[in-house]
Amino acid sequence: MTKKIVSFTTVIVLLLVSMIYSASTGSIKMGFFEFIGALFDEGNSQMEAIRDLRFPRIIVALFAGAALSVSGVLLQSVMRNPLADAGVIGISSGAAFVQLFIISFFPALFFMTPVLAFMGGAFACTLVFVLSWKSGLSPLKLILVGIAINAMFTGLTEAFISLGGSLNTSASSVVGSNLTMRTWSDVLTIVTYGSVGLIGAFALFGWCNLLVLQDKTAKSLGFNVARARLIIAAVAVLLSAVSVVVAGVISFVGLLVPHIARRFVGYDHKVLIPFTALAGALLILVADTIGRTIVAPIEIPASTIMAIIGGPFLIFLLRKE
Repeated sequence: MTKKIVSFTTVIVLLLVSMIYSASTGSIKMGFFEFIGALFDEGNSQMEAIRDLRFPRIIVALFAGAALSVSGVLLQSVMRNPLADAGVIGISSGAAFVQLFIISFFPALFFMTPVLAFMGGAFACTLVFVLSWKSGLSPLKLILVGIAINAMFTGLTEAFISLGGSLNTSASSVVGSNLTMRTWSDVLTIVTYGSVGLIGAFALFGWCNLLVLQDKTAKSLGFNVARARLIIAAVAVLLSAVSVVVAGVISFVGLLVPHIARRFVGYDHKVLIPFTALAGALLILVADTIGRTIVAPIEIPASTIMAIIGGPFLIFLLRKE
């Protein structure tokens, strides 16, 4: 219990420090006390710029990190696979492809993008389940099918970009994960849908714990395994889809964070889900801040930072498993 309290406290403190550092660092720089004082000074022009440019970016990064991390926890629970992640098995790329398709051909439906991206992610998730299911879930087969689905949707997206011409600008914002120029409307989108998904995920922690059992054992306890898998997977897809819509495709977050979180707080999803949300928010915020400041004024997308970290981590897990 003490280890869990220390872990939660540490992550929350690091998150607050990272938020202040991210907000006060960049082309407009402020000291810590200067920043705190300017927060309550409505006439401060520098703070106005930070409010309009950096605050939305920070909030989007926090919610995207939390959503992708919790999505990873849910998918690993549903698929009984420690390597399941929305970015690895094609859910994110399926959502991104649908988003790009809508922006390209049906711009009038732009306001429905989160819902339609959710449908794209759900379709990709269904394909992975259907094609890898053979008298049960095989962890290795599921990952291989997921990688193939991911490659297919990524290829379709790249083909769209190649053929798009004038659509390349909007396409790059969908496929990449550069959080530059996020607005308060983006914040509203990710906070609204993300909050629904995160609350739903926490409400399902009991089901996630039961899915650890063998299907026969869970059914003998009167637990509807198929319904639980369907609902938990739907929440996971919602979280990854809304993250893709607002922040772009960022892989490996749902793979990296849950594994690290289990080392600190254990396997009980009642504790694991909120801790993973906090740790994921911290990771993406730090990745975005590093990408924004390390070679300023050039920005390195958060997805690139995560690929550099996540690729070797996936190889490590595969070797370990």
